[in-house]
Amino acid sequence: MRRWALACALLGALAGCRETPADHLQRARDAIFEKSPDEALVEYRKAYDMLRRDDSPQALVLRARALKGAADVYWLEQRKVKEAVSVYKELIQQCPESPEALEARIILADLFRMHYRDLRGAIDQLTAALQRNPPQGAELHYQVAKLYFELGDYAQCELEARKLGERFPTSTYADDALFLQAQAIHMMEGRRQEASRAYADVRTRFPDSELAAHALVEMGKLRADAGENEKAIEMWVEALKTHPDPTLVQDYISRARKRIANTTPEAIGQRAVAFDRVPRPPVRPPRNSVEAVGGTPEEAARDHGD
Repeated sequence: MRRWALACALLGALAGCRETPADHLQRARDAIFEKSPDEALVEYRKAYDMLRRDDSPQALVLRARALKGAADVYWLEQRKVKEAVSVYKELIQQCPESPEALEARIILADLFRMHYRDLRGAIDQLTAALQRNPPQGAELHYQVAKLYFELGDYAQCELEARKLGERFPTSTYADDALFLQAQAIHMMEGRRQEASRAYADVRTRFPDSELAAHALVEMGKLRADAGENEKAIEMWVEALKTHPDPTLVQDYISRARKRIANTTPEAIGQRAVAFDRVPRPPVRPPRNSVEAVGGTPEEAARDHGD
């Protein structure tokens, strides 16, 4: 009986020795499914340790998966941003050409922006990802343009938005890029006319886009800033037909009408009022000396013998 138990133990040990990195990766995935992130991290670490000194193509594939899996657990399951960033960076360094490294760059861009306000770092990660020509290139390029807008670098934002439109003219982000380009121009001094033309392009090229109504509202703002309140109101009334927030547009209209009322003198241009003869108050005779010092007319007549 003792020999049988010893044989079973030996077979178990031999089976353990034959465990592969793929086995640990599967166990890690199972642990995640069972809501055991700590156990998943242990299995990913075991897989990584077995692959660390193996530079074969298959080993690199599995190593990238192990690192990506561990980083995802830190971020998605445990919300440990610092640890997740560290492992995503390790993945990019060790397996730069892997699909997992591309995904890691995109995730890092979000983490840099949301948790560290490192907008330049986010731009660097997205720019590196774009060099791989990913399928979501239009979306990533639009994110780069938006990050430049957040930085206040409106000239670079305009450039990136224009490049997106030229490179991905039929993408679902083409209208967003053109609208963002118009906004960037709008923010720069002395370029109101260009901004208005860019907003008009949004309406012309993408008449069915929700942004067409937003573009018309922005064109109205430009007119109002130039003192053309009546023209601005016309544009806003037109925008009301399709704008998703009519209350906001109505508020712009109301304020413009108040500005018009406050800057227009009453009765200007009204013919009837212009020729009215307003009666003058009766002319009072000059006061005598008694009245001048506060006396009554009767007192003055008595004192002077009237």
